[in-house]
Amino acid sequence: MKKDKKTNSHVYWNPYYGGFLLGIIIIFTFYLTGRGLGASGAMKSSVVTIVDKVAPTHAESNAYYSKFISKDDSPMNTWLVFEALGVLIGAFISGGLNGRIRWRVQHSPKISSKRRLVFALLGGILFGLGAQIARGCTSGAALSGMAVLSSGGFLTMLAIFGSAYATAYFFRKNWI
Repeated sequence: MKKDKKTNSHVYWNPYYGGFLLGIIIIFTFYLTGRGLGASGAMKSSVVTIVDKVAPTHAESNAYYSKFISKDDSPMNTWLVFEALGVLIGAFISGGLNGRIRWRVQHSPKISSKRRLVFALLGGILFGLGAQIARGCTSGAALSGMAVLSSGGFLTMLAIFGSAYATAYFFRKNWI
């Protein structure tokens, strides 16, 4: 009797090669723009723009939103927005060229798709809140900080990985 083995038909890059390329891109970004990569700034600009369009009086009277609103310029006119759009477009191009674009939820056989989506949503919310509290996301604080040999960047990366490993222990049954 022959058993059909499921194989992973997707070929991914070596993570060390990807990390090396990311480091080169960060250094190149510093050279071109004078600052590193970051994604939370694009989300902030998008939220400020939406709030300003939906409730302009609220946005102008709010201490947080009003810092980013100007009559002369849109909050969307920042290179971080174009960076985030480039990442999304690049991801779709890569997925399309490699046949990975389709609706699916990847999860362990031990949990349901619904549970996986709930955990992903909660993780995303916590990560977004953390990025706002820290005034930046991991790519801005850790990766770009490490690229310029900032001690804060190294400490941030250690804190991120340390807390991820500590938390993963309690949730491991959901993934393995």
